Amino acid sequence: MAKYFVTGATGFIGGEIVKQLVGRGHKVVALVRSPEKAVMLKALGVEIHQGDITDRETIKAPMTGADGVFHVAAWYKVGVKEPLADQINVDGTRNVLKTMCTLEIPRAVYTSTVAVFSDTHGAVPDENYRYDGPHLSEYDRTKWIAHYRVAQPKISEGMPLTIVMPGLVYGPGDTSGMRTALVDLLRGRMPMTPAKTAFCWAHIEDTARAHILAMEQGRAGETYIIAGPRHTFEYAFDLAASIARVRPPTFHPGPTAMRAMAGVTSVIGKVVKLPAAYTPEALRVLAGTTYFGSNEKAVRELGFSPRPLEEGMAQTLEHELRLLGRA
Repeated sequence: MAKYFVTGATGFIGGEIVKQLVGRGHKVVALVRSPEKAVMLKALGVEIHQGDITDRETIKAPMTGADGVFHVAAWYKVGVKEPLADQINVDGTRNVLKTMCTLEIPRAVYTSTVAVFSDTHGAVPDENYRYDGPHLSEYDRTKWIAHYRVAQPKISEGMPLTIVMPGLVYGPGDTSGMRTALVDLLRGRMPMTPAKTAFCWAHIEDTARAHILAMEQGRAGETYIIAGPRHTFEYAFDLAASIARVRPPTFHPGPTAMRAMAGVTSVIGKVVKLPAAYTPEALRVLAGTTYFGSNEKAVRELGFSPRPLEEGMAQTLEHELRLLGRA
């Protein structure tokens, strides 16, 4: 049995990692900003410590004695600009990794993202690819800095760190805009999906399992893309509509139309505050972009095996319909 320190344990990915670690018999220590949000973690027997990755002094004591660190915590909003983006994604990552060095923790896995590649324009790059901007969102930009200017330099200094890069993660427990869109679809409030926009879709359980595989089998100093199968946004929501037997979106604006909408909302946004999903940034992110990455290395070296979207979406919708009282 190992002892693992986890940041972001009350979040979507971090919570599932904790669940799977406990299921394997490991001891988990979690750093949480709000203990009241850690009820489920306490029920699992997780050791809870109140703290914040932006405050290095709160990290050291709970990390002490850990056999490994999962640094998952991140600011992940799209369409919003906040100082927290840099404070959490960049400064917070620096704090976690510096503390790990000070305590001589033997292993760590850092959660990056294929979003550091930005729009790949249909190409499916591997871990050797690098894109240096400009970036489509604050999330992309700050995660790029954390990846290339914080994590990789630490690896160059000899830190036993492994980087994993998820794509779009979906499934029960999601709290992102993707989950909001799925619920809107189920309620008949999803009139459009952008044409040509595509992601690598990985189920939450597979993504969490890939993190643990990276800790147990991944090579220190290596990066692994743990993205799922590639599908357009339009296909995913048509599939969801078919499974749930609801009306699919009927309007599919192309990249040019999406960028035009972004231009219009940039003007409107100067007068009124727009919902995050309709800000210029959010619309540009969905303007025919492809956030792709090849998972061949993770499949080959870690045994990563993401389920088909058709299987994962059916399970996800069953969960959401049950929450809506329609299962």
